[in-house]
Amino acid sequence: MGGGCPAYMGRVDLVPENSFDERIAETYEVKWPELFDPAVVDPAVSFLADLARSGTALEFGIGTGRIALPLNRRGVRVHGIDLSSAMLARLRTKPGSADIDVTTGDFATTKVNATFTLVYLVRNTITNLTTQDEQVECFRNAAAHLEPGGCFVIENYVPELRRLPPGQTIHPFTVSPEHLGFEEYDVASQIAISHHYWVVADRLEIFSSPHRYAWPSELDLMARIAGMTLRERWAGWKRTPFTSDSRSHVSVWQKAEAGDRGG
Repeated sequence: MGGGCPAYMGRVDLVPENSFDERIAETYEVKWPELFDPAVVDPAVSFLADLARSGTALEFGIGTGRIALPLNRRGVRVHGIDLSSAMLARLRTKPGSADIDVTTGDFATTKVNATFTLVYLVRNTITNLTTQDEQVECFRNAAAHLEPGGCFVIENYVPELRRLPPGQTIHPFTVSPEHLGFEEYDVASQIAISHHYWVVADRLEIFSSPHRYAWPSELDLMARIAGMTLRERWAGWKRTPFTSDSRSHVSVWQKAEAGDRGG
């Protein structure tokens, strides 16, 4: 469950590493077709549009515009940040992309000269920041771009440690004739490496990327450090209740209203 978005692995004093080069970007929709299913996209867009209230939104890791383009069509002006120039080039080939402003950079630290009603980050992309410090900076960056009362939304998976047999470190998250995916957990470092194997045109393609997993409670603490508080948490975009058995979550943190000393 860890893969699917570009990897951003830098702080201010480091050069970010881009895992999504042209090789991955050109086959992104082929390798992850389930992400583009309207049954997956539409609930996310509706959820985000409700929060944006016809305002403006900033997407961290905009990629090829899977969410940003339909959200823009719903009347929400979207700006995106992404490290991968290859993914952004794919975005620019799509209808409606001229209405979306993009900034190339590491979304943990890159600044846009604007504030937004909504900042969002989907499909586990927070885990592409592979240190706790980077993830904290991401929350601070989101808060810095939010208007008072604005919301930061993250879609992320719940670490699958409970599903690891005793003594094992690898958990399969995708098993199909075309795609095998395995998460390799290092509990000591809180890193999970996603290993992908695809059969594409009778060739085997391999891709691995590191991810720092985080529990919802840790993300809540990062939000508090950044001056935001948890507003709501669901098991998915359709607002199904989040429980101890949920394998993913959609969390919404809110920046304090102007003059509000709480949070």
